[in-house]
Amino acid sequence: MKNTRNSAAMQFKTGILLASLLALGCSGLQDKKVCQGISNKLTRLGTHEDHYNNLVRMYRNCTVVLENLEITYVEENRDLSFLKTIQEVGGYVLIALNNIAKLPLENLQIIRGHTLYDNKYALAVLSNYDKNSTVGLTELPLRSLTEIIKGGVKFTNNMLLCNLDTIQWNDIVDFKANPEMVLPAVNNKPHCQKCDPRCSNGSCWAPGPDDCQTLTRLICADQCSGRCKGPKPSDCCNDHCAAGCTGPRPTDCLACRAFQDDGTCKDACPQLMLYDPKTHQLEVNPKGKYNFGATCVKNCPHNYVVTDHGSCVRTCSSKTYEVDENGLRKCKKCEGPCPKACNGLGMGNLKDVLSINATNIDSFRDCTTINGDVSILPVTFTGDRFTNTAALDPAELNVFKTVKEITGFLLVQDWPANLTDLSPFENLEIIRGRTKQHGTVSLAVVNIQISFLGLRSLKEISDGDVVIRNNPNLCYTDTFQWNKLFKSDKEAHIRVSLNGKPDKCAAHVCDELCTDEGCWGPGPSMCFSCQFHIRSQECVEKCNVLQGDPREFVEGTRCHQCDSECQPQNGTDTCTGTGPDKCTECAHFKDGPHCVPKCPAGIPGENNTIIWKYSDASKVCQLCHLNCTQGCKGPGLSGCDHQGGVP
Repeated sequence: MKNTRNSAAMQFKTGILLASLLALGCSGLQDKKVCQGISNKLTRLGTHEDHYNNLVRMYRNCTVVLENLEITYVEENRDLSFLKTIQEVGGYVLIALNNIAKLPLENLQIIRGHTLYDNKYALAVLSNYDKNSTVGLTELPLRSLTEIIKGGVKFTNNMLLCNLDTIQWNDIVDFKANPEMVLPAVNNKPHCQKCDPRCSNGSCWAPGPDDCQTLTRLICADQCSGRCKGPKPSDCCNDHCAAGCTGPRPTDCLACRAFQDDGTCKDACPQLMLYDPKTHQLEVNPKGKYNFGATCVKNCPHNYVVTDHGSCVRTCSSKTYEVDENGLRKCKKCEGPCPKACNGLGMGNLKDVLSINATNIDSFRDCTTINGDVSILPVTFTGDRFTNTAALDPAELNVFKTVKEITGFLLVQDWPANLTDLSPFENLEIIRGRTKQHGTVSLAVVNIQISFLGLRSLKEISDGDVVIRNNPNLCYTDTFQWNKLFKSDKEAHIRVSLNGKPDKCAAHVCDELCTDEGCWGPGPSMCFSCQFHIRSQECVEKCNVLQGDPREFVEGTRCHQCDSECQPQNGTDTCTGTGPDKCTECAHFKDGPHCVPKCPAGIPGENNTIIWKYSDASKVCQLCHLNCTQGCKGPGLSGCDHQGGVP
């Protein structure tokens, strides 16, 4: 039941407390200092001194903790005044294994519980007592704490802690979500004092007159849907508020339930993209902002990256990678394998390793860049009984198919008999040669039985020499213009000799679609450059402009596929460029100049409008009537979907 006591004393006390909380509330959110927080749980970082110093570095001057607030292993008489500035925690609060008497968290207003301790608790206060002495936590003055959005509470083995048995947790915690609650029994400790008589609701965090519990839910009138500043219907907080308020507006909140934007609480930050009726496309919203914790920011803090949905994050999620676009660090969706840098031989954990072998091959899985060297020696496939290393299965070499860059050198001195080329390295684009075999060589292929190199993607050897020798079956090397690969100002030495005999290699010529620059092997996909056009990695005589599937357009010598929304044409171009606005005819619908799979339905527009369109008889998207709030099937009010139209 709601507590509707409305004595003058209670209202006076509530007003004073809420006014003091406002000084820390929405009006100053834009000036708050954010710190990351930690997730060490009960791990102690080094000595007690090291651990304490780490807490000071992490939380000093911090107002908002993005992740978790963990206060652990604090000894008696340590200075914890740096905790006084903390107002908001995004994850959980853990207070455990401390011997200090009092934790000054009197300004902590809200715990959001985005992550929970033991997957259950937003507030966990555990074993703050030294059983070998009489020291421990006696006061936890959380007098500003008025809301835990998600998660329960756990208090265990705090033998000296007072004044918690009267806290009305159902005013703080969302009991409708059935949170896990582990609470102390009735306080019978002789050293504990009762609440100050001025605590009109009978609840307090400590015995002082300023430590009364502030109620912002149980005292509310029935008309309030959330929190309030007092018992009157006019005291209800705005629905966007958390923790309480000083008035009815979204600018009067003590904290925001979802997001705070320049002092105003909102359900969401201003969207980064809006539908532009002039261009018929989603365009950059000049008022758009990013989500940073529970705050809307115009720019993400330094060293954070931006996701497609507009959040500031520390690391990109799987299937995305970090890129720099016009000075903005962004998470971009990977096309193919995501960029991944791995240590090569001579680096990190492979510093003293001489060859690729069965014990280290898995460390190259999904790598796009290898920082170091790659050496494939006879011991790779025979194994090494002295180090108890098994022979490598040749099929494992395919882990190198994702590699695009080697910063050191590539050395191949042995190779499986069933592989006629170096196809595991077919996507290798650059050998940088920052380290070189014997100090000079960046690419060496010697004493193996391959028929052609097959390094079809290799376009650069940044520094160092090339040695291709003593490969008796190797063709396609004598006419290759190796100098095209070198980017260094220093003269490179190319030693290509004692490979396949000329009479044997005479029949092995480059494809007719290759230029005279040479090739890496047989077929149109092995050309160093193309005589006519190139599609993906293969040379072709012509592009699929007027016929063939898929339809294409030509840019320079490269064939580019038309957008999937373009309708293939007969006898004329299907498209004139990249994108759905370059189609000659649409396969489905047309919205302005753009071909689209369906007309816009419920997407954000300017001035907080929602855009709905329908397709006319010509399959052109037209705007629904302004009063069609759920879409339409035709023009005017009569075309509105039945649940959305306003009669």
